[in-house]
Amino acid sequence: MSGSLRGNVGKKDAKAQRKAGRVPCVIYGGKEQIHFSADDTAFKPILYTPASNLINITIEGKDYLTVLQDVQSHPVSDRILHADFLELDPKKPVIIPVPIRVSGVSPGVLLGGKLVKKFRKLKVKALIQHLPDEIEISISSLDINQSVKVSDIKVDKVELLDIPSAVVVSVISTRNVEAPVVPGK
Repeated sequence: MSGSLRGNVGKKDAKAQRKAGRVPCVIYGGKEQIHFSADDTAFKPILYTPASNLINITIEGKDYLTVLQDVQSHPVSDRILHADFLELDPKKPVIIPVPIRVSGVSPGVLLGGKLVKKFRKLKVKALIQHLPDEIEISISSLDINQSVKVSDIKVDKVELLDIPSAVVVSVISTRNVEAPVVPGK
């Protein structure tokens, strides 16, 4: 993504930027705040994806490694009004939500149970070089009324910040579940 520095910072300038099809933005977390504007079409691949994106922003020849922290949208038109980016330091850990991906086939689902995903993303803390693109959760061993909790998930060099007892994925019973046949009864 590329942007251009904003000379003026205020309501009038922000309105003029939006009218020209640009989004007023700010990068913070570094040595100083950088106010800039970017083309509103540059936000589509960033916003409409489940992945957590590290975004490289180029402003007047200088690169900033950032992550999108906050976006303000118009309540009716959904047009982007303002965006905040956090500048990342490779030596400092960052806290970011990372999407989960369920893999495998659950024996409980094959028997008629229902798979329930309670989380789409998990909040993690790690250095940027250790950040995973996604967290894979295998459901191959989940039977009916079994679940995977945050504490069951292990990712190298990454700290999970969600409540350890929170259920991430579970297989619940439905009305038409076949009861397993127990020999001798």
